[in-house]
Amino acid sequence: MPMNVSLPDQLMEELGITGAHAIAVVLSAVGIYLAFLVFVRIFGQRVLMAMSTFDVVITVMLGSVAGRVILGHPPTLTSGILGLATLFILEAVFGQLRSSLRVQRLMNSPARLLMIGPQIQEKTLKRSHITPGELHGALRRAGIRSYQEIACVLQEPGGGISVLRRGVPLDPRLLTDVAGADRIPAEFLGQDGSEK
Repeated sequence: MPMNVSLPDQLMEELGITGAHAIAVVLSAVGIYLAFLVFVRIFGQRVLMAMSTFDVVITVMLGSVAGRVILGHPPTLTSGILGLATLFILEAVFGQLRSSLRVQRLMNSPARLLMIGPQIQEKTLKRSHITPGELHGALRRAGIRSYQEIACVLQEPGGGISVLRRGVPLDPRLLTDVAGADRIPAEFLGQDGSEK
């Protein structure tokens, strides 16, 4: 520490932020947020859900890279707070925009059918970047003991996997936002939204 800099001045320098650095933090946060939305749209919802140890490692690495880009060098408490505030504001703004169906379709992929009855939808599985082993893991977590128990399996817009069982007919209203829902056999569906 230089002799002519007092401890309070050094502390303010370490915790504070300059105007130029503040603008850089905000612009970096906006850039990373938009880049993340684009990459999720390109690579699919799969990137939003951690299924394996490798996925967890990648998620931690993504957070680390994004954090360093947003905060800049050297990171300070003020730049961290400003970066977080910017991300929360962006989330609130985009949350409001997502209430519009057109924007929602642009930002989120629709729910996708991974299985119809006992049939795995191979093309959708590949497009969703989900392996058969990961699908089987989701089925086991849902308590599925046989493919014959399955009405359909969906990958939700948020990346999670939903398993709908046979037995009680599916209300077609639950499937209005599912890509390819017209391929679900009538035997799995209730009539006009009512159970058989």
